[in-house]
Amino acid sequence: MPSIVSVLLSEAFPRIATITLLIGAGVGLANLAVAYGLVDVVARAGRYLTDPANLPEEVGAAVITNTVSVTAGYGMLAEFRESGLLDDRATLIAVVVNTFFGFLQHIFTYYGPVLVPILGLRVGLLYVGVRAGISLAITIVGLVAGAVLLRGYEYHGGAIDPDAPDGGGDDGPRSHRERVRHAAAKTGDRLRSIVPRLAVIYSFVFVGLEYVDLEAMTGIAEPITALVGLPGAAVPVVLVSTVDPTSGAIAIAPMIGDVFTPEEAVVTLLVGSLVSLTIGTVKRSIPFQYGIWGAEFGTKVIAVNVGLKAVFIAVSIVGFLLL
Repeated sequence: MPSIVSVLLSEAFPRIATITLLIGAGVGLANLAVAYGLVDVVARAGRYLTDPANLPEEVGAAVITNTVSVTAGYGMLAEFRESGLLDDRATLIAVVVNTFFGFLQHIFTYYGPVLVPILGLRVGLLYVGVRAGISLAITIVGLVAGAVLLRGYEYHGGAIDPDAPDGGGDDGPRSHRERVRHAAAKTGDRLRSIVPRLAVIYSFVFVGLEYVDLEAMTGIAEPITALVGLPGAAVPVVLVSTVDPTSGAIAIAPMIGDVFTPEEAVVTLLVGSLVSLTIGTVKRSIPFQYGIWGAEFGTKVIAVNVGLKAVFIAVSIVGFLLL
């Protein structure tokens, strides 16, 4: 078993460094966009989403950023919440609305270049289409929730006014250098509040994973596959998928057409993604969300994200069974 130092150096610290850079980019872009008034320009492209959900236009910038980097998009939302533009309810709804746009990034970085070639065109596109539908359904839930729960909300746009006084006695517009310096200072302050918490939680999780057998938690795979009528070969595929989705796709690909129909292959991968929500929450969601939001609000974000994913993955599985 690797030593604690080895685990920290090889797994925890590289992940912490990468996420810190991405969060820094997201928060930095948010602060620069605010400083130069670019938030209003970028946000216009997202108004068709923010308006129905009763979210402020500035959230549109985070939605668009999400299509490039989910971490950076979350960083922007965290900055808007920290500045007082968004309260907890509006932030949760903004996170849900962002779901589909975060998925778009994965189409170009993972699903298209990796998963479709492994599974083949028919099964690959079918699976990607289902996952896209799940993400889109979650985003629609966010839009409906915003339309109902945020009706009549008033947002304090002055919270991110680039020329608002910040206690330094500067009542006039800032020069370019002052704007950049101010944005950099705010970004530094934000990172100083996030990174220590991020480092502690990620270190704890990665070290803990060396002593906890998460695969033992996947014992529910066999009852689920039996319940939905999948071949016995689905069990090992599901177990592999819970640890590594790509390996699960590699494992099932040679059996498509012989052991699995295309639909059964997709359902098997969906069952694997449903079971893996537990492991994914421990390995990725908890350290990431707690690092950005803190334990209290981070728990709410995790509960909403995981709950919605579980519901719509289950609905998709049932949908295939009824076809």
